[in-house]
Amino acid sequence: MNYVYILECADGTLYTGWTTNPERRVKTHNSGKGAKYTRSRRPVKLVYTEQYESKSDALRREYEIKQLSRAQKLLLTKNE
Repeated sequence: MNYVYILECADGTLYTGWTTNPERRVKTHNSGKGAKYTRSRRPVKLVYTEQYESKSDALRREYEIKQLSRAQKLLLTKNE
């Protein structure tokens, strides 16, 4: 399975990405080996996930989420 996820960083910002294993990916981000954006904003906390059958669907949704405003992303995380 493929997942789109949103992380809340230590500075309160949100980061959106995709993975095949959300728990492992969060550990990678928190170890400093994840995305450049999250390296200086640790620790990060997983606040939202969506599951998809195909990688292309997950990547499409990741792009859609990245186009949302912060308020819209926060609303998305509250509705889970």
